[in-house]
Amino acid sequence: MPHFEFAKSTYSSGNGECVEVARNIPGTVAVRDSKDVDGPIVTLGPDAWSEFTAYAVLAGCSAGRLRVPRRPR
Repeated sequence: MPHFEFAKSTYSSGNGECVEVARNIPGTVAVRDSKDVDGPIVTLGPDAWSEFTAYAVLAGCSAGRLRVPRRPR
């Protein structure tokens, strides 16, 4: 398993509600829950990460809450 070097966003508040991101492995972006550093790690390719972050900004994640659209019924 690669050694990911995780970092929190400078926008992170002190309440622990945050994810950490590692981008030190070429071609891979790793994401984990900052409250569970020994828990699961999600890995994405650079294109998927770019799409996710673009969506998060549009969905209001910068306001402190990511709103995921509901699935059509």
